[in-house]
Amino acid sequence: MELPYMNPYLESVGSPSFQTGCNFATGGSTILPANAASTNPFSFNLQLSQFFRFKNRALTLLSKDKELQNYLPAEDDFNKALYIFDIGQNDLDRVFYFPVSDEQVVAFISKLMSELNYGMKRLYDAGARNFWVHNTGPLGCLPRIIATFGKKPSNLDEHGCVASHNRAATVFNKKLHDMCLQFLAHSPEANITYVDIFSIKLNLISNYSLYGFQHPLAACCGYGGPPLNFDTRIACGVTKDLNGSIVTANPCNNTAEYINWDGTHYTEAANGFVADEILTGNYSDSPHLRNSPFLT
Repeated sequence: MELPYMNPYLESVGSPSFQTGCNFATGGSTILPANAASTNPFSFNLQLSQFFRFKNRALTLLSKDKELQNYLPAEDDFNKALYIFDIGQNDLDRVFYFPVSDEQVVAFISKLMSELNYGMKRLYDAGARNFWVHNTGPLGCLPRIIATFGKKPSNLDEHGCVASHNRAATVFNKKLHDMCLQFLAHSPEANITYVDIFSIKLNLISNYSLYGFQHPLAACCGYGGPPLNFDTRIACGVTKDLNGSIVTANPCNNTAEYINWDGTHYTEAANGFVADEILTGNYSDSPHLRNSPFLT
């Protein structure tokens, strides 16, 4: 897009430019509000609070000093901006560490949709009109998930991924798409582009060799060797005493051969593939452009 990377809101000290946007995303964040047990306090509700704080401060500062227009967005910029959402996989991930039935997982996902819808409505009411929503990827294909929940072959699908987690991701994505349609029905000026990240990533994993990869489910940076090169006891880059031996979870020699980097995140090469597929438009649904009326 030939645009600079967006500066993070939390790095506002100094003179960063927010003229082309601001990034409120943080690693490990969730849709549901964080609690004392959360690994990251910056859940969706807090990110929203940070956004409104940012907007109010930006407009206040601009009203006092016009020279700041080189660094801060004007009110019209906020209204025309593209609001991008890619969140929810951490919520899904954590629910499986507790004994839950399929019905409880579905109910939990519905709760996530309510929280996400409420946040998007707050943004819409404040003038946001353009929303770009990513669905969630095949959670069950992450080496960390396979190592933890895929020890029984019966738990794996035809791709070698944990079936329960991928089913949950599919339910999440269906409900997310439904939520987008309902949001549009109640927000007539909204534009939503829903991007099917799940299909892009599952296609990559299923047909990895066609796209130049050699290892679809193994971590590049990990410990343990094939098939997953992942050990839940030792994270990427860590040196540790395991059973009396000092070992290190080292990176692989050629990251471009791997889809997965560290058991959870994708490699630069895999992310490049995903980005290219997004930009084709083939995995995007823009229901606001359809001629048919929306049904709630």
